[in-house]
Amino acid sequence: MNRNLTNALRFILDELLPPILRDNKYFMYPLFWIWYKGKHVKERMEFKTNFHALTSEQYDYLYSLTDSLSHDRPTDLNAQCIEKIIAEAAHDKNQKLIDVGCGRGYFLNKLKESGFTNIHACDLYDSYDMEDVTYTKTYIENMVFEDNAFDTVICSHVIEHIPDAQAAVKELKRIAKDKVIITVPCQRYYHYTFDLHIHFFPERSYLIELMDMENFECTKINGDWVFVGRK
Repeated sequence: MNRNLTNALRFILDELLPPILRDNKYFMYPLFWIWYKGKHVKERMEFKTNFHALTSEQYDYLYSLTDSLSHDRPTDLNAQCIEKIIAEAAHDKNQKLIDVGCGRGYFLNKLKESGFTNIHACDLYDSYDMEDVTYTKTYIENMVFEDNAFDTVICSHVIEHIPDAQAAVKELKRIAKDKVIITVPCQRYYHYTFDLHIHFFPERSYLIELMDMENFECTKINGDWVFVGRK
């Protein structure tokens, strides 16, 4: 299920249903059962209640589960966001650039196709086999890179999942020499949301406050916010 379709589904649920129905456990249970193919439904429905008490191993385990209708989509980014991010970095395709939370590499391939030559990536996989990409395993809240290590730092659909979002943002800004590009969903808070999101950004001001950068632009693109901060 591609990103545009899931954004459309989110709009129907979050904007068109009355909240008393949208956040009703008994109404949402059948939808969760379908979305997660009947597996680990209770744990996912109560994620927001329990995430603060989860160990890092339990937290990682929930994210490692692959039984959902969205698992087969190659990326959480929609095409318009990809175009925007690449355009923001296209002035220098030899710059040192990193994709933080690179996932399965869809966006990395887009960067390679666009002619970028100095591409780095990080995530929580033990290893990553992609030609012409330098990969590092590291946690976003405490990355192993030096200050100003990369000209442009890109982080897409990650911040909404991180318990300590402020620590993550601090790290993203620390390792960036020039520009930080963040993408998050424009989404209202509800207790029962299919993706395991902790932080919600229904208004651009929520993301602007979190990023805390003086020189920036924040644009809504097809259901997502794209924040471009310049140091």
